[in-house]
Amino acid sequence: MIDYLYDYPKLYPGILLKRYKRFFVDVQLESGEIVTAHCPNTGPMTGVCTVGSPVQISKSNNPQRKLAYTLELIQVNNPTPIWVGVNTALPNRVIKLALEKYLFPELGEYEQVKGEVVYGKDRKSRVDFYLTGSSEQRPIFLEVKNTTWTQGNLAVFPDTETTRGQKHLQELMDVLPQSRAVMLYFINRGDCPKFAPGDTTDPIYGKLLREAIKLGLEVLPCRFDISPQGIRYLGLAQLKI
Repeated sequence: MIDYLYDYPKLYPGILLKRYKRFFVDVQLESGEIVTAHCPNTGPMTGVCTVGSPVQISKSNNPQRKLAYTLELIQVNNPTPIWVGVNTALPNRVIKLALEKYLFPELGEYEQVKGEVVYGKDRKSRVDFYLTGSSEQRPIFLEVKNTTWTQGNLAVFPDTETTRGQKHLQELMDVLPQSRAVMLYFINRGDCPKFAPGDTTDPIYGKLLREAIKLGLEVLPCRFDISPQGIRYLGLAQLKI
């Protein structure tokens, strides 16, 4: 029996008919019924969001929700069929579970995991995770970035220009060297053994990432196997800088 880090709720298979207004997708279920689902992904989903692709959607029982269904997975061919996680609300939840299980030996020892901690020069930003241990250990500021775009078997981030992502790199550089700074790329598909910055889509981001690494930023390109049953951690991808 496979031990998943995260188990999906019951999912409903269907076919993607269209995506519109960023947050909406129409899906035809196996029964033939067409439903509108929430798309929890503000990005372009380059190379992933293709009309006619098999998808998996979840259903909420919350009567307050305007849309009961949520888009969770899209199947792509690269070159064989593989599931890609597209719900950007999930990576932080999965990483929290992984941190609690100490799945990343690269982080060393820590005792406390806090989420959404205020930091930055203007004190208006929040880092995804703040890890602390003994007084002798430097605290760790850890940011998570969902990654779904690929070039062959190379996972690439970002898939579009991201001024927000650039700002996060600047803020992580600001905490060095008094603290450790970690950028964790959540590779939301299992077919990419390598990772690189998306220089063609955002050359400024790539330049900042390389500059940050020289200053001491630690990069964890984490590979995950995605299936309708759940999510498994596969280890680190090879960093290509």
